[in-house]
Amino acid sequence: MTVSRIGLGAVAWRTSSYSNTSGGDCVEVADGPRGVVPVRDSTRPGGPVVVVGGAAWAVFVDGLRAPGTTA
Repeated sequence: MTVSRIGLGAVAWRTSSYSNTSGGDCVEVADGPRGVVPVRDSTRPGGPVVVVGGAAWAVFVDGLRAPGTTA
């Protein structure tokens, strides 16, 4: 699925709470169309966007929150 097909022109991006607070490398996510999570590099806002399925994103986040993980 391409970004243009899911219409990301007006999404609000938010920076990960784990990102560097001094403006360094950051990951941003947006509330995209239902069922997907757009992800991008905040240092390249005009660059590529990875669109992840909502279920896959939930598994990823749960893995980061799992006991013993260092994220």
